[in-house]
Amino acid sequence: MKYLIIFAVALTMFACKENPAESAEHKELVASHASMKTAHEAMTTEHDAMKDNHDEMTEAHAKMENDSLHLEMEKVHSSLLEKHQELIDEHTALLEMHSELEQKHATGVVSLEEMKEEHEAMEAEHELMEKEHEMLASEHAKIAEEDKKMMMEDAAKATEEE
Repeated sequence: MKYLIIFAVALTMFACKENPAESAEHKELVASHASMKTAHEAMTTEHDAMKDNHDEMTEAHAKMENDSLHLEMEKVHSSLLEKHQELIDEHTALLEMHSELEQKHATGVVSLEEMKEEHEAMEAEHELMEKEHEMLASEHAKIAEEDKKMMMEDAAKATEEE
């Protein structure tokens, strides 16, 4: 009888324990992850557009005589693309860490307090990455505009020389 009572008490304790995956905090974590994934997809899409722009720039420059200004612009643009790819890779790693945190919390491996602490750090890192992305996107827009301007100037010179 003694064991039956202990078993019933233990069963009641476990049955009453809230499922971490059903908590409001966990649902907020999941929503935050979805938001991060959306931001990541936008970064990746912009990066693909930057690469396409770089390919177009390189192709257009190849048709010109060796112009050191254009070659220098290509180097700056390549460097910018590399930095952006590094950012995307870091953000991919952050998304994976975030997903692992979701799983750990849902299964009870980490407590609510641990989850909140780790999540706040991840959100702060995500915000820094978004700011860096915005800075790189802005720098890319400037380079693309400068290149467009240089190409128009070169076309005008070529027309004058004819």
